Amino acid sequence: PTGSSTQRLTLAMMPNPVSLSEIAGSINAMPAVLWFRRDLRLSDLPALLAAAESDGANTEVLACYVLDPRLKASAGPRRLQYLYDALRELRDGLSGRLLVTGGHPATRIPALAKAVGATSVHVSQDFSPFGSRRDEQVRAALGDGVDLVATGSPYLVSPGRVSKGDGTPYKVFTPYFDAWRKHGWRGPADSGKNSARWIDPADVAGRPGVVDIPDAGVDLELPAGEDAARKQWKRFIRTGLADYADDRNRPDRDGISRMSAHLKFGTIHPRTLAADLGGGKGAQAYLRELAFRDFYATVLHEWPDSVWWNWNKTFDNIEVDEGRNAEQSFEAWKAGRTGFPIVDAGMRQLAETGFMHNRVRMIVASFLVKDLHLPWQWGARWFLEQLVDGDMASNQHGWQWAAGCGTDAAPYFRVFNPTTQGAKFDPSGDYVRRWVPELAGLKSGGDVHKLNGERPADYPEPIVDHAQERAEALRRYSALK
Repeated sequence: PTGSSTQRLTLAMMPNPVSLSEIAGSINAMPAVLWFRRDLRLSDLPALLAAAESDGANTEVLACYVLDPRLKASAGPRRLQYLYDALRELRDGLSGRLLVTGGHPATRIPALAKAVGATSVHVSQDFSPFGSRRDEQVRAALGDGVDLVATGSPYLVSPGRVSKGDGTPYKVFTPYFDAWRKHGWRGPADSGKNSARWIDPADVAGRPGVVDIPDAGVDLELPAGEDAARKQWKRFIRTGLADYADDRNRPDRDGISRMSAHLKFGTIHPRTLAADLGGGKGAQAYLRELAFRDFYATVLHEWPDSVWWNWNKTFDNIEVDEGRNAEQSFEAWKAGRTGFPIVDAGMRQLAETGFMHNRVRMIVASFLVKDLHLPWQWGARWFLEQLVDGDMASNQHGWQWAAGCGTDAAPYFRVFNPTTQGAKFDPSGDYVRRWVPELAGLKSGGDVHKLNGERPADYPEPIVDHAQERAEALRRYSALK
């Protein structure tokens, strides 16, 4: 309170008048819990500011992270390694004042709130099906005495904020993009290490479920954490943004930002990225990609069963291959032994680094579902096991785009020719020669993709005839009509 006239009069009548701020400062505020999830950073974090101000200026905040065994079971080793490295950096940024606990959040979060006497638990809102269910369980477990407060989200425009005139969600990206830009977003939040008075985990009674931050035992191609995210973004702004519109489809060039893993774990917020974008062609192309990220999150939020089921239910009847031959084809695809250079290069890059260039992701996905006639879910699951940046919304709906069963899906008659795609987007063959050593000795140019009379003895023959499989894919898709 700023003080009513009665309060001011009362203060003036005191023998030694004091200010209201001095009185407020003498009152201990109730602590709050800040539960980190997909927001492993201290800057541009609205939930941090909300926690620090939840019970007045003197609110003490317990920073915590819950290592949920369900998430560990669904993530590959590289994604876990990124998580662990980012947690260590976050803990260091807080001078050790990050409590890491293991177990089910519906048990651990109420226990931590009780241990410090918190009346509120603060989070960035999670719109995924899993996250929504988890948070409802935690809210119920907290009971009436402790509020679960969601402030901000991992997106520029959170799911549900942009809808059509009749209130229904968009199913097509282009009109969504127009509405998304008109809606806009706030600037970065002014938060940091000094935004709160942090509780030392050593002072938490009982320290329920406290564990050490583990290690997945793998090396990452790029470092994890907030500091690495900011350095990578500055490098891209300096060297890659201007040409991004032209270079983003070229896996043979260093023309992409490599921010996807940082965005996945929230070591940087897309608001921070958007604030640095100008009006140039490259900047606007990049902004469109951030909009696609928001769009797919919205689609998953509105249609949660699309995480593993066809968004377009017509495709539930599509004919797919099964059995031993299908499994052998899948294994060849995973190993990068299909005999199609651009496909094999992408799959080997994925296996070796946990990353694959986005243009190549589209090519290898099209090959799996339209040349090998395998379920898109097989490929989506493999990607989630391998990718450092494996994001449920973007991964699943990217795969459904390639399979023709999602929103804004590639039309059924669009079947990527892996040879022509390779020659178009890797014209020098540098990308293929980098990741397929059997082809490293071939001369530069399209011959690396066509292999006319130059297929090395240790490189496999094509496992399918693309022209025949394209015709077969069209037959199967046409049967859906």
